[in-house]
Amino acid sequence: MKYHTVVKAFYDLSPDELYQIMRLRIEVFVIEQQCFYQDADNKDQHCHHLMLLKDNELVAYARIVPAGLSFEEASIGRVITSAQVRGTGAGKILMEVAIQTCRQLFGNVPIRIGAQTYAKAFYASLGFEASGSEFMEDGIPHIEMVTKPL
Repeated sequence: MKYHTVVKAFYDLSPDELYQIMRLRIEVFVIEQQCFYQDADNKDQHCHHLMLLKDNELVAYARIVPAGLSFEEASIGRVITSAQVRGTGAGKILMEVAIQTCRQLFGNVPIRIGAQTYAKAFYASLGFEASGSEFMEDGIPHIEMVTKPL
């Protein structure tokens, strides 16, 4: 499958791009996962937004977060793939680009994530190691994971 990636700061997003991002986040987190939480958390404005597009349609997304906003370290959050591309490798492509983007933006620094526990092996395959104990967030088991600098 052919994908195209776009990374933009919040204020560089077009209204259509922002709409697609919010729509996909609601579709996956709120509707599919039945996770009722405050998605608009006032962090988006300080982040970069990674969009994975297929035929100009947003199919996967991740938020690139500077250190000190969600965690002490730089982080990647709101990682999602649409149902239509799950199992195709889109998530791996998304995360590889997200890690690369973090390092381009913030340097060779550790990257922390709050991973849903079921995806722990997936993130471990990308170089993340568990850090701490499992915890519940919005009714879903999570674990913090971190990469080491290269």
